[in-house]
Amino acid sequence: MEKEQQKSQNIGDWLLRVVKGMMIGSGAILPGVSGGALAAVFGLYEPIITFLSNMTHNFMKHVFYFLPVGVGALLGVFVLAYPLDYGLQHYPVLVLWAFIGAIVGTLPSLYREAGKNGRKTGHIVLAVVTAILMFLFLIWADANFNVQVEQNFFTWLMAGGIFASGFVVPGLSPSNFLIYMNLYQPLTEGIRQLNFGILIPVGIGAVLCVLLFSKAVRRLMDVAYATIFHIILGVVVASTVIIAPPAELYNGLGFLDYALVALLFLAGLAIGLWMGRLEDTYKTDID
Repeated sequence: MEKEQQKSQNIGDWLLRVVKGMMIGSGAILPGVSGGALAAVFGLYEPIITFLSNMTHNFMKHVFYFLPVGVGALLGVFVLAYPLDYGLQHYPVLVLWAFIGAIVGTLPSLYREAGKNGRKTGHIVLAVVTAILMFLFLIWADANFNVQVEQNFFTWLMAGGIFASGFVVPGLSPSNFLIYMNLYQPLTEGIRQLNFGILIPVGIGAVLCVLLFSKAVRRLMDVAYATIFHIILGVVVASTVIIAPPAELYNGLGFLDYALVALLFLAGLAIGLWMGRLEDTYKTDID
């Protein structure tokens, strides 16, 4: 009986990591959303950064642990990207509010994570100030960044580094910067068409970015865990608020549409809270 329960828990843990990977992967390609922020929300950011900063420590154990996350992330990028992209084009208000609800639902779990080593009033103030400053920066960037970059191997290397920066720095939305550089649509088209002339340099750039900066982030967390995670908390809040649909998208919506928006937000909220509870249930020490 005990072995069956352990097996069931292992399967549940594996499937949960696949679902989290799917959310992180889909979030990584959505404008205004940060894959790193979602990784932090789902309790995976610190374990992944820890592994990447010291890959020789329990290497195979970490590989098997993160394998379902990687599988889910690929599914998120290559499978969920299609319906999400369609939904954002045709039903942006509904999709964005459902996504916001899911992120809000996981914030309590992230708040607990930020304070697991203790917190002071200054940490709360830091989170609030970070949220305000990040929100203002994202608004400024949206209004001022719009450049045209030539597409070549080195450009896509840079795009891969930018893409991965959204994971290394939770709350940073690399898709926004790629849009400003007019590289986002060619990148998503390259993903859809499996254009390896784009995918290979993007992948190389992403891997280099993660490997180069993960150790620095890990050291920062070792000396200032509460500070770093409260900054992350503030950035997550700001990057969630910024993706709220602009007023013009509500034109033509009727009562039933608003009711559906509210329903989808509550459904996303419930899913987020549920995933937070699952994280507490299936949380595994992989060190």
